[in-house]
Amino acid sequence: MTMTKQQMDEAVNAHFGFEAADDLDGVMASLAPDVEHEVVPSPMGVQTDRDRIRAFYAMLFESIRGEGVTPLKRYYGEDFVIDETLWHGEIKDGRPFLCDGRSGKVSFRLLHLFEFKSGKIAREQAWCDLAAIQRQLGVAAR
Repeated sequence: MTMTKQQMDEAVNAHFGFEAADDLDGVMASLAPDVEHEVVPSPMGVQTDRDRIRAFYAMLFESIRGEGVTPLKRYYGEDFVIDETLWHGEIKDGRPFLCDGRSGKVSFRLLHLFEFKSGKIAREQAWCDLAAIQRQLGVAAR
């Protein structure tokens, strides 16, 4: 069954709310049982194991503190949403962004692709502007 734009917005906004609150149980409940999860770039790669996805979010929640998100654009298709935002906050440990041990305030573009099945997120891909993160954390380009 195809989801409406409003239903997809509600699912994505609930998921983002759980992330903002560092609510592991809420995040996991928003995902379909057979979810595929990927953050680009990430040391974790594509994940389909729920325990590994949970471990990624636990690491992420320990490593960052969000201060705000500026929505930029949202595009809709049949059972998918592409969401573009500008994320603002503090990175306490840059490990999730391949910047181990680095910390500081950052703002960077974040692009999400969500696919849905039975009202849940069946696939989540997130692309971070790694160059912006590295520049703000003082990681020299090679």
